[in-house]
Amino acid sequence: MEKHEETRYVKRTQKDYSMSFKLQIVQEIERGITTISQVKKEYGIQSRATIVQWLRKFGNFDWENQTPFTMSKGPEQKIMELEA
Repeated sequence: MEKHEETRYVKRTQKDYSMSFKLQIVQEIERGITTISQVKKEYGIQSRATIVQWLRKFGNFDWENQTPFTMSKGPEQKIMELEA
């Protein structure tokens, strides 16, 4: 019979990460050394939202005054608006 190793899910919280670790991650992402996806895989961080939260708290980007991204309307949408 084959023996299956049981992998246990370990729930982590924000308190599990040191401040220096969070700042290191933020700096690496902001400098373009790595991406959020790569950080998740490399360090075993379970949620993308955790990293985004660190970027908002400790990063240099001004999240409060960013311009919202809006998709441009296609020609069909413009025609429908003009007809209405």
